[in-house]
Amino acid sequence: MVTRVSQTLGKIFVRPRRWFLGLSKIRPCFSKSYHSANALESRTAGRTLYAPLQTFTEEEIMLKDTVAKFAQEQIAPLVRQMDEQSHMDESVIRGLFEQGLMGIEIEEQYGGSESNFFASILAIEELAKVDASVSVLCDIQNTLINTLLRKFGSEQQKRKYLPQLAKDMVGSFCLSEPEAGSDAFSLRTCAEKHEDYYIINGSKMWISNADYAGVFLVMANANQAASYRGITCFIVDQGTEGLQIGKKEDKLGIRASSTCAVNFDNVKVPESNILGQLGQGYKYAIGMLNEGRIGIAAQMVGLAQGCFDNTIPYLKQRVQFGKRIFDFQGMQHQISQVATQIEAARLLTYNAARLKETGKPFVKEACMAKYYSSEVAALASSKCIEWMGGVGYTKDYPIEKYYRDSKIGSIYEGTSNIQLNTIAKLIDQGF
Repeated sequence: MVTRVSQTLGKIFVRPRRWFLGLSKIRPCFSKSYHSANALESRTAGRTLYAPLQTFTEEEIMLKDTVAKFAQEQIAPLVRQMDEQSHMDESVIRGLFEQGLMGIEIEEQYGGSESNFFASILAIEELAKVDASVSVLCDIQNTLINTLLRKFGSEQQKRKYLPQLAKDMVGSFCLSEPEAGSDAFSLRTCAEKHEDYYIINGSKMWISNADYAGVFLVMANANQAASYRGITCFIVDQGTEGLQIGKKEDKLGIRASSTCAVNFDNVKVPESNILGQLGQGYKYAIGMLNEGRIGIAAQMVGLAQGCFDNTIPYLKQRVQFGKRIFDFQGMQHQISQVATQIEAARLLTYNAARLKETGKPFVKEACMAKYYSSEVAALASSKCIEWMGGVGYTKDYPIEKYYRDSKIGSIYEGTSNIQLNTIAKLIDQGF
């Protein structure tokens, strides 16, 4: 195992596409800290010892280190430009595919990396340390688009779309509407049956990745008399007649991430493009959003950590009243509090991810992780600006961007209030 991993590491940046595919071949083998994916345990002197949440498999360590290097070398130099232009550089999107980061869990037979859910979470976190916009692109692709097709797609649909999604095609998830945000099941986009095809009409709002997506997974009601039980997921290819990408939103943060309205004007979709079963879209949406919330939690943890890491060196360097800013006790207490909160958010996120990966109930934990991580990201980035003073408020340093980017965490994939409602509901039910 050691020899094989070392050889793979040596090839990581010589053959950027194949390193991750190579990792999939060692996927079943875990580091000595845990031989059981279920228990993550080892036995010493007759006792069962459980590994810490931050004990990683060799594959996960390789992924984490490689994504961090990729983010620093290929994304970091473009962050300010992408933010100012509200546009994701094509080289960044291409790099994500070349590194195998857009098909992390897709099976190797479809051209993916065939890794695990936790690997996706680590990648999302590491990317967010540099740019939350790039992180959410990776997040949506892996935790929503790919997962929906892997779980519910027919074999024909998988063969058609998964290889493209792993190689060079971005996907977009279309759920929210002007009148259907937190109350997602009040959507009005409808799909009318005609022989062996459906006609979709309606509008979607705040759709991420819409501007450069090659395929859209669209939630539309195919039986309005059945209310939300008529909601069905349709696969709609980019370029389909009647599909129109609307106004690109001019956002506060994650500006490089494409967010647009998507309009459907008599869009004809063959019946074979129904993903999963007719009328089961609402169940699919709930399930995917539960998983996706762990991804958003990882994004917020990475954002908070990235902001913190970019602030501390300045505090160690700047001298006031004869000593470093870092040396003032009042500052040390604040810094320690924020560091503790970031670590707590990370552990909540990792715990939710491990629970999901081992098939245990995780919805409450996912909501807790998403809620708390969003709060911590907002607090940490705000504090970092205060610690840096005037320069932190300028665009000469990246701190103000982290601050702007953090706000979305309490809004998308379920607002903070929705997370709190769900947590309370589950507590009331005894979970």
